[in-house]
Amino acid sequence: MIELLAVLTVVAQAAVAVTLGCWLVQRLSTRRPLDALTALVHRDALRLAALVAIVAMAGSLYMSEVRHFQPCPLCWYQRIAMYPLALVLLVAALRDDRRVGWYALPLAVVGIAVGSYHYQLERFPDQEAIACSSSVPCTTIWFEQFGYITIPMMALSAFALVATLVWLGGRDHGQGSTNEA
Repeated sequence: MIELLAVLTVVAQAAVAVTLGCWLVQRLSTRRPLDALTALVHRDALRLAALVAIVAMAGSLYMSEVRHFQPCPLCWYQRIAMYPLALVLLVAALRDDRRVGWYALPLAVVGIAVGSYHYQLERFPDQEAIACSSSVPCTTIWFEQFGYITIPMMALSAFALVATLVWLGGRDHGQGSTNEA
């Protein structure tokens, strides 16, 4: 299961990188690859974002309840952001509510910030950490896949993909502008 989640993490990172690449090309040239990407995923973007959030939530529950990896305080903060995203995005997908960005993006951005801090804390464990406990340190690496994927990297990647999909789902595809939300 961890291997599957690690592969999904790489897929999420690739999707975000492709989207950023399309955005950059579109900003620097007359080509419109971001509009083409938006047209491709716009219809299913909210459903995909909900699926990503649900899989991330299920993955975190698997890690703690099946594998018995104790979540540290930063893991809990990431869960506080991800779990409501799963529900909010599911409802938005069912209602085709393209304005969900007003609710989902702040949670995703908080998750990206906490996940980034948590991941760098794992990489540089000698620094003094905020919000971490001695009983369950935030520097504990329960596993590492592909030489860099850990639980915080999985969460960070899921939040980044959710934010990307919500943003693409809220864009006016083919016109290069964004909706109000």
